[in-house]
Amino acid sequence: MAEADLCTSDRAARRRQSARADIRRMVALIAGDRTDCAAAPLVLDKSIYTGRLRHAAEMDGIFRKQPLIAGLSGDIPEPGDALVFDAAGPSVLVMRGKDGTARAFLNMCTHRAARLVEEQEPWRGRLPRVACPFHAWTFDGQGRLVGQPGKEGFAGCPEGARDLVGLPCEEHLGLIFVRLDPPAGPVDATAHLGAFAPVLEQMEPWRAEPVKKGVLRADANWKFALDTYGESYHFKSLHKSTIGQTHYSNRGIYQPVGQHHRVNFPDLSMGELVSTPEAEWPEAEYGGVHYIFPNTVLFFGAVTPGVHFTQLFRLFPDGPDRMICHFAVYAPFGVIDDAHRAVCEEAYDATAGVVQTEDYRVASAGYANMLSAPDGFQVVLGANEPALHGVHRHIAEACGMPLDRTEPAGR
Repeated sequence: MAEADLCTSDRAARRRQSARADIRRMVALIAGDRTDCAAAPLVLDKSIYTGRLRHAAEMDGIFRKQPLIAGLSGDIPEPGDALVFDAAGPSVLVMRGKDGTARAFLNMCTHRAARLVEEQEPWRGRLPRVACPFHAWTFDGQGRLVGQPGKEGFAGCPEGARDLVGLPCEEHLGLIFVRLDPPAGPVDATAHLGAFAPVLEQMEPWRAEPVKKGVLRADANWKFALDTYGESYHFKSLHKSTIGQTHYSNRGIYQPVGQHHRVNFPDLSMGELVSTPEAEWPEAEYGGVHYIFPNTVLFFGAVTPGVHFTQLFRLFPDGPDRMICHFAVYAPFGVIDDAHRAVCEEAYDATAGVVQTEDYRVASAGYANMLSAPDGFQVVLGANEPALHGVHRHIAEACGMPLDRTEPAGR
């Protein structure tokens, strides 16, 4: 793809420049005993999370009409590679054709609607052609019907010789976007990312190589779980034995860009830089949490100097009161060796353990409380949680339900 021709040394230089700018901002926050803030707290009625009408509006306005990330280019790097994307509702099959183009189709045979690939997400594999398990109708990587046993039985019936049902799909900067509602129009990834694209380009996502994938779950509304990715206010209390020991709590920089944002949180070693001349600061490693509207979090960071990994979290509703997170770890510039692969696998295991047993544990218990809380109960997002403000406002706008619109119990 074209992105592969971009100069990697220029990207590395941009990452170093961005990392140094981050350190300047974070050291200033530490010195001033403060964090990036919104103008005021944001109060949300509990129905923002629990409302059934809002859930229905989000399923239509967000998960059907918005471009969703089905995976990264590295998930299907070669012609004949394919993946299943079914977390947002209908099962989708993304295949890379002989021409190198990634295309999305309903994972449905056009004969009797049988599921073509019976495995569920996060399945991926080689699939130059896909044969229906029911009657063996066969389709190529461009969705064309190329094999039809008993073809004479469908003579004269145009519907009896149909190609796969295509969905809008575009691959851009190593991200594969799919839209589940064709009438909503083609995917325009350039317009969707807007000015956030240069921020993502620094990480060269088109070079990311998948290492390990899995599924995390919570008994909570998807937005309630998504809230944990945008603030460090909880580090010291919830993550006492992990990130709470290495990073400042309630300190962070916030970079909103349209519907998207980037946040970064200082580690404790940055406190030593407050009284150190900048000329003596060590070389910085680029990192941060990148939120891609509406439901994706892309984390980029270094385990040890020069050894990076990329983590991809995609959160989906599993009904109004449950959610599913497809979590994957990638070697951002390809796997260097077996030791590097092992480091990335360890990053998956450690992160999955913390998210599932700490973040999602608290989210599930808190959401159960919210369901039983009296009508009119309100959640308060502090001014010190500005990224959460932006996420909720943009989701509400996209689904056509303002944040001040509430629902009575049972609706």
